[in-house]
Parts: sequence; C-alpha cells; structure tokens
Amino acid sequence: MAVRVPVIALTGYLGAGKTTVLNRLLQAPGARLGVVINDFGAINVDALLVSGQVDEPASIAGGCLCCLTDTDGLDAALEKLTHPRLRLDAVIVEASGVADPPALARLIGYSGVTRVRPGGLVDVVDAAAYFATVDTGGLPPARFASASLVVINKTDRLPAADRATTVARITARVRESNPHVHVVDTAHGRVDPQLVFDAATPHDPVDELPLAALARDDHDDDHDHDHGPHPRVDAVTVPATGPVDPGRLADLIEDPPADVYRLKGTVTVNTGRSLRGHVVNIVGRQVHVMAATVRPGVAAAGSEGLVAIGVHLDQATVRARLEAALHPCADRPAVEGVRRLARHRRLST
Repeated sequence: MAVRVPVIALTGYLGAGKTTVLNRLLQAPGARLGVVINDFGAINVDALLVSGQVDEPASIAGGCLCCLTDTDGLDAALEKLTHPRLRLDAVIVEASGVADPPALARLIGYSGVTRVRPGGLVDVVDAAAYFATVDTGGLPPARFASASLVVINKTDRLPAADRATTVARITARVRESNPHVHVVDTAHGRVDPQLVFDAATPHDPVDELPLAALARDDHDDDHDHDHGPHPRVDAVTVPATGPVDPGRLADLIEDPPADVYRLKGTVTVNTGRSLRGHVVNIVGRQVHVMAATVRPGVAAAGSEGLVAIGVHLDQATVRARLEAALHPCADRPAVEGVRRLARHRRLST
C-alpha cells in the first residue's frame, strides 16, 4: 500500500497572520514537514525555523497561485516533497495573501502526484479587520466555500466586551458561505498541530540538531507576553475488535459526529466475499479511503481502529458513534453498504 502524504493549504487575507500560524505549526516537536511557499509578496517565515523543520523547501515561481495556468509548478514541488526518502508527515502550501482559496484547493485536489492526498484548507482571518477587509457586506465571501478549517486569529485585538459577539458574527458569516466548515478562534496564531496533521513522534529527534526546539525557546524569549493555550483539541480513540460492517462504516464516513474535524484509522471490512482492509482519512468534509493489506489476526489483536479529533468534542457521543461503526460484523453485510464504501474508495483514487 503506497503511503499518501497529506497536503494542507494555508491561506489568508493579507495581514491575517497565516505565516504566524505556519511558524506555530513548524514548532511541533517531532514533526517532519515540507513547505511550499508562493513567491508572490513578502515571505516572513523565520529562516532558522524553516531550516530546522523543512526538509526540502520549495517555492513556486510565476506569481500568485490562483494565476497559474496549470498545476505543473505545484506538482513539481509536491513530487519532490512527497518522495518516500523524506518520510514527511505532511506538506503545507502557504499561498500569498491575494490567492483565491478555492483555486488553490482545486490545484491540490487535481494534483497529478500519486503520493498526495488533500489534507484540508486552513483559512486564517483577522478578527479585528475582518469586516473592513474580507467581508464588507452583501453576499458572504466566496473564499470560505472550499475551506475545511477557518481560524479567526487576533481575537486579542478585539475589545474584551465585544469579543464574543464579534467572533459569533464572523462565524455566522463564514457559515453562510460554508455551513459545514469548522471554525476556531485564537490569538497569536495558536493552532494545535494535532488538529492539522499527525507527527510521527511527539519528541524532537535525538540524533539531529533540534533547531525547532531552539526556535521555540527563542520565540518564548521574544514573546514572554504571548503565553496562553491554543483552543482545546480532544481526541477519541476506539479500537476495532474484528471485521466491521461496510454500511455502518459508510454511515460514519458520510455523517461524522458533530465537531469532529479529523477522523482517521485502519479497519478490516467484511465485504461478504472476503475481508478487506481500509485506511480512512477524513478532514472536514474531505473523505479519503484506501484499500489496505489485511493481516490475519490484526483486528482481533486491537491494532486497528479509529481516532476522532476535534475542538471541544462531546466525547461520550463521539465514542458511542465510533463504537457503533466498529461493531464486529459476523453476518453477510447488505449489498448497498458494500457499494457505498466501494464508491468512497473509487472517489478517493
């Protein structure tokens, strides 16, 4: 089974703080990230941080991403960064402030690189300047139509008395454009990396110069006033104890529990004719399901299962939904369920 690297689009209006969000993500201990940076405009990613965490940075020439005539520039960068020898956990594509997020989502979604899968589109907005820049009234901004996660940043710049009301107004306008998008509010670009990608290890490598750790220390020294938690992220893990029903799994994929932003895992499915392994990755409304090799006894040993990740989850409800989907299926499953799950596999390829 070929490993596909998630490619995450990071967009935001000029000055919204997307580069700050990127630097925060790059500080994640143990993360091996590739970064593609659009050459349009000034790039302010700290050089020490990038040299420590980005294995092989690549840039796209030719101006704004939304103006590229084809995917060749982006595909060339993704081909390089998703090479198996790099063992990257994810690739982040930071677009210029004037790039069109839906256009970037299409470039990634229709990439010709076989080792790529869409990892979501994160759009950053400035809470204090939102209604003077991104949204001046009228129709809701079309930029949010392809977003999987909207980060309402710089909430500390709002008057304390108006903060909750303003965040609610922005959230309502965002969801007029995209009712299913996940929204988090924060300050100083604080986004929990667990919400965006998986790191292979929670620790910095012991055999490499930990530049990311140095960058974190340097960041703390320069921003002593900038301490504070990012929005709380919850994770619910449920193991699979045997082959599951394809219809129940399809139900979960098509209608995840409320507030679950990411759903991932490996399960063995009883198709009625055979046992077939599946790797499931959901980000927002993006579904990616791949076939996997079934190893006898793996599911029974508890090595398979699903993990749901989101902000402020109702953990009991989420756990119940995952347990229902992973309930062992010993009988012949309904044909319709087999077809629905097969359709998700076809669409993912």
